[in-house]
Amino acid sequence: MGVLEAAPAPVSLKQIPIPSPSNIGDFIADYQSALVLGKSLFWDTQVGSDGVTACATCHFHAGADRRNLNTLAPALLRLGPDGSPQPDWKIDKGANAQLSAADFPFHRLANPKDRRSSVISTTDDIVGSQGVFKASYAQATPRRAEEIRPTSQDGIYHVSGVNTRRVAPRNTPSVINAVFYLRNFWDGRAQDVFNGVNSFGLRDPDARVLVAESPRKMAEEQVLLHYSSLASQAVAPPLSDVEMSAVGRSFADLGKKLLQLRPLARQKVHPEDSVLGGQRVHPTGKGLRIPSYLQLVQQAFRPKWWQGQAWVQRLADGRTQLIQPPNTPTTNQYNHPSWNFALFFGIALQVYQSTLVSDDAPFDRYAEGYQTALTPQQQRGFQLFNGKAKCISCHSGAEFSSATVSHIEKLQALPRIEAPGEAAAVEVEGTQVERIESMVFASGQPVVDGSGFVNTTGRHVVYDNGFYNIGVRPTGDDLGIGSTDPFGLPLSEARLFYLGKLASLGLPAPAFSVSPHYTPSADGAFKTPSLRNVELTAPYFHNGGQLTLRQVLDFYDRGGDFRDLNIRDVPTDITDLGLTHSEKEAIIAFLHSLTDPRVKYEQAPFDHPQLFVPNGHPTSGSGLQVDAQGQALTNYIEIPAVGRRGGAALPPFLAPGAP
Repeated sequence: MGVLEAAPAPVSLKQIPIPSPSNIGDFIADYQSALVLGKSLFWDTQVGSDGVTACATCHFHAGADRRNLNTLAPALLRLGPDGSPQPDWKIDKGANAQLSAADFPFHRLANPKDRRSSVISTTDDIVGSQGVFKASYAQATPRRAEEIRPTSQDGIYHVSGVNTRRVAPRNTPSVINAVFYLRNFWDGRAQDVFNGVNSFGLRDPDARVLVAESPRKMAEEQVLLHYSSLASQAVAPPLSDVEMSAVGRSFADLGKKLLQLRPLARQKVHPEDSVLGGQRVHPTGKGLRIPSYLQLVQQAFRPKWWQGQAWVQRLADGRTQLIQPPNTPTTNQYNHPSWNFALFFGIALQVYQSTLVSDDAPFDRYAEGYQTALTPQQQRGFQLFNGKAKCISCHSGAEFSSATVSHIEKLQALPRIEAPGEAAAVEVEGTQVERIESMVFASGQPVVDGSGFVNTTGRHVVYDNGFYNIGVRPTGDDLGIGSTDPFGLPLSEARLFYLGKLASLGLPAPAFSVSPHYTPSADGAFKTPSLRNVELTAPYFHNGGQLTLRQVLDFYDRGGDFRDLNIRDVPTDITDLGLTHSEKEAIIAFLHSLTDPRVKYEQAPFDHPQLFVPNGHPTSGSGLQVDAQGQALTNYIEIPAVGRRGGAALPPFLAPGAP
């Protein structure tokens, strides 16, 4: 078996602080109401332009998505050899395709142990989550969830000219434990500072909300909430014309619609729901007793964010002006709470998702001193995880990810904050921040001189801590954090460092200086996901190209699939490992110890309202079944409402009989 490295002392996730902004009390008036608001908004299908798509539509299964029909997207983010955009407009299996186990892995080799063996088949398609049909926003109808949104022909997502629901171009990560990440999304674009408007924090210099210190005194104000990448993430999907929205809908439009509607009006709420049960409508069980989202916002947030009497009018040139309340509002006129709805939505979802922490897995009990919580095989797998298999290089700490606040800001074993807004935030004097790190490629060793680390014998790179190119696909298929934001700035903070832009965005500089010996590395790098509950969240990687944990272990064992092609971007730890069959089985057994049974059985806080999830389209002969307007009909999966005590175990992805 060989000599294994000693495993580091394990730490329970209960010991890791839940990040929260220190100024959250400036916004939230009542934490419990904010929690009710956040959970309602997350699961409410009324949020989607079509009235059937919720945030939870892509995150209903252990915080991720288990659908396998109509879930393929082409490589729309692909670049050509010259670096210019060269998207793949074609889905190899076609739209509305049914996935099966035989489709995996997406890059199939003659010898799974040798990345250089002949390729049997390969595809640049991605397993994503289906969202909405291609449509353009016109307006919302008062007190109706479905918006007026003319459809148009979709050049990608269609079968014989009949549109299908569109599919997101990356695999859906779990929202469980996402509160611990410093930045969210695979490419890290959801900034850790929430600006109350969009995902980009201080990168957007014009992001402002309206504040009213009194009903008659209103002004624009910049808001900054640190440790709030969950809020930054939350406000992106509702405006995505793939995931939830018709093209052109704004958050103010969404607010104008939702603030008039009863929370969860179309969905049953379990009487024992851990957050919403006491608010459910009797006797139908559909929706909450609170008559509108406006009333819930007013309960949850301080008045200055919603009490202003003036309205906002958006002008044709994009500018805005305050006006007197109109008798009959037009589509471009919004009241104060509608205009600030992104602020409410982001903060409320962050409050809710901050409760989705799975810290009671067998591993946590083992870390707390119960040695029998892990089997001998799992303990051996833990040793391999930290030694020969090198998993710990990226999947570190109790979160099993190096992209977390506690890893990057070196916050460990601090008191758990259970209720943001009712306790001080995580602010530790003397915190060591390592947002940008350095690594030696090839044979070099770093030496220290007056300018910092300089590599004299190999290539020295700097990169965003927690983001790596592991050779899943050719780098040009998807740049990940190597892409730019809407304002022309690199998403990569390592590249911002080289451009001298860190200080202007309020970001700390690394401990070393810019050196010509360094190379910033970002292209093809993605956030390291947590491995907690990983047995429940297949398929794996940002492209969803691996079906089983064994396929994932085979991938790492052979040093990835495209390491040799991506060598300028792939860390040296991605290399042949020489794992035996029994060693892989031990590691897989250990990974199963990271499953919190409350997640598996949907017990509180992972219980939820009823949800009807779109699941592809019924067929008729060689085409799709359509309605009277010629639009494809949609299949739906009912996800029943579950209370605090949970229900049946979640079925695995592609389990027999499971959708």
